[in-house]
Amino acid sequence: MMTKKNSDVKNGKTKKAGPFDGSKVWMDGEFVDYSDANIPINSHSLHYGLGAFEGIRCYETLKGGSAIFRLKEHIDRLYYSCHILQINDIPFSKEEIFNAVIELVKINKFKGCYIRPIVYIGDEGGLGIFIKKYDVKVAISAWVWGAYLGEEALKSGIRAKVSSYARFHVNTFMGMSKSTGQYINSILAKKEVVNAGYDEAIMLDTSGFVCEASGENIFIYSDGYIKTPPLSSVLPGITRNSAIEIIQNEMKIPVKEERITRDELYIANEVFLTGTAAEVTPVREIDDRKIGKGKAGDVTLELQDIFFKIVKGQNKKYEKWLTKV
Repeated sequence: MMTKKNSDVKNGKTKKAGPFDGSKVWMDGEFVDYSDANIPINSHSLHYGLGAFEGIRCYETLKGGSAIFRLKEHIDRLYYSCHILQINDIPFSKEEIFNAVIELVKINKFKGCYIRPIVYIGDEGGLGIFIKKYDVKVAISAWVWGAYLGEEALKSGIRAKVSSYARFHVNTFMGMSKSTGQYINSILAKKEVVNAGYDEAIMLDTSGFVCEASGENIFIYSDGYIKTPPLSSVLPGITRNSAIEIIQNEMKIPVKEERITRDELYIANEVFLTGTAAEVTPVREIDDRKIGKGKAGDVTLELQDIFFKIVKGQNKKYEKWLTKV
């Protein structure tokens, strides 16, 4: 049996340090070392994928402090997701989770980081598709994570491909929830296109209309207006919501929430993705077709510039979106 002292050594090889090593994690009301943040092997969520999570970013501001972007909205969505999935009796209030996120960033002494709260089911109810009572657990982790698709992607744009994997039908899976199990769909799509040499997957719904990317919402700019799929078919992204507000109020460009066909992508002036991880990422090529001039477009880069100034505390008008740490 491995002892605590040599638990990071297996078969004579020393385990390489991971991106999470040395950090603290909040688990059910307590801060513990990442190495001690364990769940039971028979956790219902591990076996069946029932759980809800959030992705939240904390940014270092230009004034030297740190601020978490739209923390309240993320915590609200976490609870909405749980309600949709009938994960009731979360043992902590929204306020407790809100404060735990702030404290976690402080304890880890992060200036900028990615934050992952998750609500999952333990093992007290046993295993099986149906269990009578959920053993609801809550954990929050955080780590330093740069640009999701790379710094160059933010500047120059990415190459995307429409995946052969369709996004699930609106009544097959509760798409308004950010739930753990549904991301198998995204994993398969992402692997498919990355293995083919592309950066990101674009997914169509079961009717053949553009839905979203593997982990981002999608927008197109054409003929003086911006268009994005309606919420009836996509996750209600918080960065998506922020982008729409910025585009309408600051850039004065109309936004339509309407269905988009695949060929509309090809002839758009610009295409871009939004998400907590991806932030505002231009798309320069889809299915081996250049989008616009084949590089990051001016509208996308303007939106990106406004967005980064907001998250870094340079726009007082949007201070309501920032929770100071």
